[in-house]
Amino acid sequence: MSQNDMHQVDADTQLDLLPMVTGHRHHQDGNDEREIGQKDDYSHLYMKAHLPKTIQYVPPLNFSLVEDGIYRSGFPMPINYPFLERLELKTIIYLGDLGQEKKEKKEKKDKKEKEKDKDKEKDKDKDKNTTLEVLANYKQWIDSTDITFHHLMMESSQEPFLNQDRIKQAQESLTTALQLMLDRNNFPMLIHSNKGKHRIGVLVGLMRKILQGWCMSGIFEEYEKFAMGKSEIDLEFIELWQPELWVDDQWRPDFVRC
Repeated sequence: MSQNDMHQVDADTQLDLLPMVTGHRHHQDGNDEREIGQKDDYSHLYMKAHLPKTIQYVPPLNFSLVEDGIYRSGFPMPINYPFLERLELKTIIYLGDLGQEKKEKKEKKDKKEKEKDKDKEKDKDKDKNTTLEVLANYKQWIDSTDITFHHLMMESSQEPFLNQDRIKQAQESLTTALQLMLDRNNFPMLIHSNKGKHRIGVLVGLMRKILQGWCMSGIFEEYEKFAMGKSEIDLEFIELWQPELWVDDQWRPDFVRC
């Protein structure tokens, strides 16, 4: 590359190449003495400096197509945002409990157990702050788009002491989600939980049963594929629960069979 070509290279690259093309530095190559900048070819450096930056499109955890216009996944992270933008989503439904305060009763324990509890509480506080920050960043990204976001509270059925209040809350959230899925004006749509396994597995299972008339064996097989194991509570819930839904035939999705 000659000095006349230097104006074509950006400032940073110029600084890198300047020692190569200025002065009268020489090196010995066998018996031939060559002047750097006259015979050495640095065109590959020029090309590398001007290659456009590529964007990596990384799907979220457990991402998959459910039906035309509906996708499922785990909780999206910043690295997934460019990928989601390519989907041109209209709606995102989050079934989860991030950002919700949990009140738990403390049991009486001896001194050693209390010390252990203090350490655990510190770890929980760190985790809570981290998840709240992730959720805040996620909502900030959504606000920068035209996506309609629905945060539907639903705690994991894997947690112990599942009570009637939690069951009622889950039923209300799942009914709302299914109702949104019955309107194709909301498509393309992403439905996700924290890991895209159990809670979304329940929602998709209910969709297969109520909206599409799948047999239970097929529903359970799909659930286990993403959950990587059985959850008797979830499977029983899918089989027994039957919510009341309504659909506007004008905006009825093509995949609805029932």
